[in-house]
Amino acid sequence: MITYLLRRFAFLVVSLVVAMIVIFVLLRLLPGDPANALLSVDATPEQIAAARAQVGSDQPVLQQFFQWASQLLRFDLGDSLISSRPVGPEVASRLGITLPLTLLAFILALLLSLAIGIVAAVKADRWYGIALSGFSQLGVAVPVFWVGVILVWVFALNLGLLPSGGFPRGDWDDPADALRSLALPIVTIAIVMSASLSRYVRSATLDVLGSDYLRTARAGGAAMAEALLRHGVRNASVPVIAVLGIELSTTLLGAVVVESVFTLPGLGNMLLTGIEQHDYANIQGVLVVSTLFVLLVGFAADILQRLVDPRLRTSVSGNR
Repeated sequence: MITYLLRRFAFLVVSLVVAMIVIFVLLRLLPGDPANALLSVDATPEQIAAARAQVGSDQPVLQQFFQWASQLLRFDLGDSLISSRPVGPEVASRLGITLPLTLLAFILALLLSLAIGIVAAVKADRWYGIALSGFSQLGVAVPVFWVGVILVWVFALNLGLLPSGGFPRGDWDDPADALRSLALPIVTIAIVMSASLSRYVRSATLDVLGSDYLRTARAGGAAMAEALLRHGVRNASVPVIAVLGIELSTTLLGAVVVESVFTLPGLGNMLLTGIEQHDYANIQGVLVVSTLFVLLVGFAADILQRLVDPRLRTSVSGNR
């Protein structure tokens, strides 16, 4: 297990380095110079040269990359090319909105998908089991922004129960007010995510229901609920854990769209503003933090799978 952890951590580091290179290169392939954001239309050649020197775009590409990489090794995301403010504190501030949005939506989606998936599998021959399966299929095809617009129309515009967008100026000074602002975005993400995740829960549950060990437990006098809890949950959770890691990662990435719908000042808003202004430092900071989050989630999901299923630890250690 220790050998696997070291090998998996090395893969995590290599993946992060490759992602850094890809992010840097793709941004430099985009048309335009970041210095243009600081210049007027009638800028003189001297002003253009000064602006390029200010943002560092006059340096060779390799020098720009190694300078950025050295900053990252010091946990420094650099300074914004437009506002000259440090990117790190700005990203940390935006994470105070995006991370709770992502985690709370993930928890709600997990609870919904477990209930929907298990009932849809256990009651697959009943009308409500079929209806829940149909909900899962339909939810996968529905765009997340469309769900957000519908929720705003119903609960904000018509009923007036929740705000349609924005976030309190004091951030989390008033937790209740902050949670009210995040309620609709959280439900929006959870509805779409639970529809997708419940399909995997249903499939894993159906595999357990058809297994020999569950039939043996039932033949020994155990009730269905007891047999599922004692023998089925652990086996069904192994394939679902991998999917959970992917879903949690895509939830963070999908928050970009949801934050735009609800005008939340999170990472998504920062990324879109950086793209509009050609602010490479802000774009790189958001993408590096997002990539690191995705890689860490994948790392944690792999480790959790091996803790839950001893067979994976045995196969990794070479005893099988």
